[in-house]
Amino acid sequence: MKRTATQRRPPLVVGGVSIPTGRQVDLQLKVSETYFGDDVSIHLRVIRALRPGPTVFVTAAIHGDELNGVGVIHDLLTEDNLKLKCGSIILVPVVNVLGFEANERYMPDRRDLNRSFPGSAGGSLASRVAHALFENVVRQCDYGIDLHTAAIQRTNYPNVRGHLSDPAVRKIAEAFGGELLISGKGPDGSFRKEASAAGCPTICVEAGEPWKMEPAMVQFGRRGVRNVLIALGMLDGEPTRPLFQTRINKSFWVRAKVGGILRFHVVPGQLVSEGQEIASNFSILGEQRNVIISPANGIVLSMITLPTVKPGEPICHIGRPSMTTKAIEKALAGPKSQAHVNHRARRHLATSIDVVPSPSESAS
Repeated sequence: MKRTATQRRPPLVVGGVSIPTGRQVDLQLKVSETYFGDDVSIHLRVIRALRPGPTVFVTAAIHGDELNGVGVIHDLLTEDNLKLKCGSIILVPVVNVLGFEANERYMPDRRDLNRSFPGSAGGSLASRVAHALFENVVRQCDYGIDLHTAAIQRTNYPNVRGHLSDPAVRKIAEAFGGELLISGKGPDGSFRKEASAAGCPTICVEAGEPWKMEPAMVQFGRRGVRNVLIALGMLDGEPTRPLFQTRINKSFWVRAKVGGILRFHVVPGQLVSEGQEIASNFSILGEQRNVIISPANGIVLSMITLPTVKPGEPICHIGRPSMTTKAIEKALAGPKSQAHVNHRARRHLATSIDVVPSPSESAS
């Protein structure tokens, strides 16, 4: 059964430590041990206002090589103006501390921590870490925000994912301020799915590449977290609104038909039309082998950053927005578009790949 922020709950206890209202406390939550028997701990900060209100967690680096979320939380930790009017926030900059130390996506046991929730106290290494986070953080909270990037050799245009049929999830997903909302419960064992099922409505935010703290992505995430806290009545201020906001209910990958080296003709966040040229594939000696086209209208959600491909490998992830192309184009052409944080993100992501005019553009 889902709980609400107005329901009475016991005092906030994290890792066995009771945190009183009006306090800020830094904690280390033990999740494992090294070969030497030393503690391996997740570092977190709990900030509580004097007045009661929702309790929200913000997590990053469940995949140890995904650093943009770490940058978001690091910025929030150093902000002097993160003064809550009510409620509490639990900030966890690095969940997968073992993967983070090794610059690795997965746990040392090669399991994906984001498929291991809610975990088990007596299970695998990944399952034990998941269990510790779930029991000590998720079960204390009313809402959650989980920050991610794309996987290795890919980049994601900023988007928010969640089970949008759930009104509580939809509320914070829309409030975050991203242009693209991707609807879905998530895979079994994923943090957002299992946290939501346990009564803590949770969204997943995807933005940028692994192994980087990209300023535009960090700005997007920082403003989004603040937007959610404002929407929940926990912070004063005006939220940052997106240029447009549309739901993505269906998406598909465009894949390579032959091996070679790609020259891209689109960038993340760009609208594409059916039949539009996505990339040209060249042999190692520079001979054009084929041109990859989009099979449908949509918007580019994700792209590979490694230009070398084999047949069947993914190149471009395209979502089908619920808004019309004309409505999106009108919003992007508005007077405030050039100064918006999402425009900055779009410009930045275009520098991650080698973009050239398509063959049809070159011929015209």
